[in-house]
Amino acid sequence: MSYRAVHDRLLGGEAWRWALEALAEPGLPAVRHPLGFVCLPLERDGGDGVCIHLWSDSLAHAESTTSQIHCHSWDLVSHVLYGQMRNVHVAVTEAGPEATHRVFEVVSGADGDRISPTHRTVRHATELVEVFGPGDTYTLPAGRFHSSVVPEGGEAATIALGRGRPGSRDLSLGPLDGAPHHVSRQPLDAEEAAAAVRLITAHLT
Repeated sequence: MSYRAVHDRLLGGEAWRWALEALAEPGLPAVRHPLGFVCLPLERDGGDGVCIHLWSDSLAHAESTTSQIHCHSWDLVSHVLYGQMRNVHVAVTEAGPEATHRVFEVVSGADGDRISPTHRTVRHATELVEVFGPGDTYTLPAGRFHSSVVPEGGEAATIALGRGRPGSRDLSLGPLDGAPHHVSRQPLDAEEAAAAVRLITAHLT
């Protein structure tokens, strides 16, 4: 289940088959991600990671303490298993007195996310909206601000592959007066995690 093995199967048109195999493993963990989806982490090896992400109103989700606009410290490869995904590219410019948001650094650890305000104050504008459906694969380089949007009331699941890029940081836009804080990742209990697996499996079969 390494990054390379999953990436090769994705390129070979076997993403859905791999997902079904991965979801068949008993007792898969799942956590509520602050960006509004449920994450099933499947592999972590150094700077490489493989997860399945699920957006569904049938499961409670965490709320962001900053905003949905963020950038990763890693290069993303995302494959849509089902549903519609909008990848909204955001242009961020330094703004001084006319700023609307502050840039926050997000440092993730085993106990959650440490979120710290930086000196950067900015404005932002939508630059490009890409729309992807089942079977589509898209990429996003580290350092590019964006948000992942599922139409209201819609459901979607993706395979997310991340490869860390040295020197990059995880960042998020938040309120100008936001203070440093810590956000704990909320694990789903066994029943909810099993429900998430069943939901994805049902869509794929």
